[in-house]
Amino acid sequence: MKVLIANRGEIAVRIIRACREMGLGTVAVYSDCDRGARHVRDADQAVHIGPSPAAQSYLRIDRILEAASATGADAVHPGYGFLAENATFACACRDAGLTFIGPSAEAIESMGSKTGARAIATRAGVPVVPGTEDPLDIAATDQQIVDAAARIGYPLMVKAVAGGGGKGMRGVDSPEALLNAVRTARSEAGSAFGDTSVYFERRLVRPRHIEIQLLGDHDGTVVPFVERECSIQRRHQKVVEESPSLAVTPALRTRMAAAAQAVAKAAGYTNAGTIEFLVDEDGAFYFLEMNTRLQVEHPVTEMVTSIDLVHWQIRIAQGERLSVDPERALTPHGHAIECRIYAEDPDEGFMPSPGLVRALHPAGGPGIRDDGGVVAGYTVPVFYDSMIAKLIAWAASRDEARARMERALREYEVLGIRTTIPFFLWLMHEPDFVDGRFDTTYLDRVLACRRGESFVTLTELEETELAIAAGLDAWWRASSNGRASSPAVLGSGWKSVGRQDGLRE
Repeated sequence: MKVLIANRGEIAVRIIRACREMGLGTVAVYSDCDRGARHVRDADQAVHIGPSPAAQSYLRIDRILEAASATGADAVHPGYGFLAENATFACACRDAGLTFIGPSAEAIESMGSKTGARAIATRAGVPVVPGTEDPLDIAATDQQIVDAAARIGYPLMVKAVAGGGGKGMRGVDSPEALLNAVRTARSEAGSAFGDTSVYFERRLVRPRHIEIQLLGDHDGTVVPFVERECSIQRRHQKVVEESPSLAVTPALRTRMAAAAQAVAKAAGYTNAGTIEFLVDEDGAFYFLEMNTRLQVEHPVTEMVTSIDLVHWQIRIAQGERLSVDPERALTPHGHAIECRIYAEDPDEGFMPSPGLVRALHPAGGPGIRDDGGVVAGYTVPVFYDSMIAKLIAWAASRDEARARMERALREYEVLGIRTTIPFFLWLMHEPDFVDGRFDTTYLDRVLACRRGESFVTLTELEETELAIAAGLDAWWRASSNGRASSPAVLGSGWKSVGRQDGLRE
């Protein structure tokens, strides 16, 4: 089998690695700005599919199918994002005779609508967060919108029916803020997902965001996995995930797993997927949504279960029956924490920091996994999500995993752009994070209190090393008259401790 990966960055690299381990050929696709990207270098073949904007390349179903045909690919793995939860794409792959490594188009469509998914969960006997059962009518008057919100009660969330990642989502505390929130959410949802539909959902007070990974085969077997804690979020976007959750008891884990399994079976779900729940302060849980794809945070599940989810995605797509031991899948061994490393400047409100990666030295050592997507010499573009890597630490206990993560973050060196590494170093010592006292609103509250404070804390020696590195970089560029980038060796003799020197073009 030859697999075309309809994606880019670290997830494309991850899938290529899995295919190579299974003896499968790989095809990468790339846009103009990704011509020199790591996933292009790593794949057996690579096909150019268009200009840099995603709408002209990674979202072009026709060009991806043409690439599959031209290279003789037998299957397509969508990764996450882009077309991963696009039922039309899944259907188009099937019609072209390609194996789609994911759920059926029908399951994607039924679970991809948040209101539709809520209805399926209700029929399966799983509690859902109180909310509107159908999307708001696009022709609804202001008064009808206000009346619908009053029936739900405040505080509430205005949420896009399609998509995810915090886009098309607005919190509302009072009727006065409602109409503007609806307009903003609709506009954002239309831009992000091509669908302006929104609905209302009651906003729970300081809930935990807990999710259950699933695998399902074509014979109806569905295996739920140990939970992932995803409450560390900035503006509704996850930035740190871990498994297991300190807030989930073995009894609660069993109940949530059974509920997730019931929803997946009710949807006739196959392949990898995730059921997301909100858990309140009393331990009551509510169905939130289903992600009909592989999750960004899947490595923490793999680390605590030693089960390769991407391997199983491919095996299920090939028609293999699940042979995963349900007890093994639901029993965590040790603790894993994942930090999403973004090309962003945490000292400037997490503004994107695109540019040339002059040097890159990922962390390693016992219990450390780096799912990276860039290499030295690559220019991080402005067109896509700014995540450049995921750093995962595993150890026997959470405290040991946190200490290991801190060590790895200090080892991680990037030159040329700023990243969120200094923020994660701060977070690993933040008292409430250390003690596990957090919820989905925690990070935004803490960051609001820190506004104006720097995350970078350097010793005098480290400041000197940074100055030397900056001087060497300036000398190199001056001596080469701007014709060449600084050599990667500049990053090997000093510790950036997450600073990344700020030597941007």
